Amino acid sequence: MQIAADKVVSIHYTLKDDAGTVLDSSAGGEPLAYIQGHGNLIPGLERALEGKSGGDKLDVSIAPEDGYGKHDTELVQRVPRRALQGAGEIRKGMQFQAQTPQGVRVFTVTAVVGDMVTLDGNHPLADQNLHFSVEVVDVREATTEELEHGHVHGPGGHHH
Repeated sequence: MQIAADKVVSIHYTLKDDAGTVLDSSAGGEPLAYIQGHGNLIPGLERALEGKSGGDKLDVSIAPEDGYGKHDTELVQRVPRRALQGAGEIRKGMQFQAQTPQGVRVFTVTAVVGDMVTLDGNHPLADQNLHFSVEVVDVREATTEELEHGHVHGPGGHHH
């Protein structure tokens, strides 16, 4: 069966940056399962996988525009510490989810100076070329429930 919209696809993948450093990998764990065409993966990777079948292997390099986007200075904000009440002690590297006009974004604390906290809503991999090595493990029809919910139920169906 070929990968197409509304198919559930299981893949093993390794993600490297331009320097060849492994950023993320499913090796040694469960394959990642997702529904094609539902925005579960970055656009460039979905496009590269379209039409592939179980057992196929591919290497794909994805520019930031088709990956996690370009770095957007408007997503970097300084807020007073009191705006993050209830978060406990605020430290560099902490992450918060916030509702923005573009939907829910994850903001990472990049600096804490005195009473001001700098939050960066860019994805940590913004501006980076992404180099994926992918092996397609399995392709199957999605269940009605999976299509309604827009994500896979059962093994491998964790969220990124």
